[in-house]
Amino acid sequence: MVSVPENTCPLCGREIAQPCNRHHLLPLSKGGKNTPVILMHKICHDKIHAVFTEMDLKRHYNTIKKLQQHEEIAKFIKWVRNKEPQFYDKSVKLKSRKV
Repeated sequence: MVSVPENTCPLCGREIAQPCNRHHLLPLSKGGKNTPVILMHKICHDKIHAVFTEMDLKRHYNTIKKLQQHEEIAKFIKWVRNKEPQFYDKSVKLKSRKV
């Protein structure tokens, strides 16, 4: 696992700034109560939940590396890397939390 500085978003690599969220690598609703939680930009967190259901996250995308390798997330990262750390786009829509 590649170590990233504490003040860096592990998904996009930009400096952490507000707004930010905590992301459970294994969703709480899928048994993630005692699993790693990472701090990331709200836009990055929202994008993850817009692309994947919680079951997708549990089964296939429960590491940063796996998330970054997904085609849509990779495109998002390329786009967001040029934004200021505090950038937030309110147009990101969340998927309903499906099983």
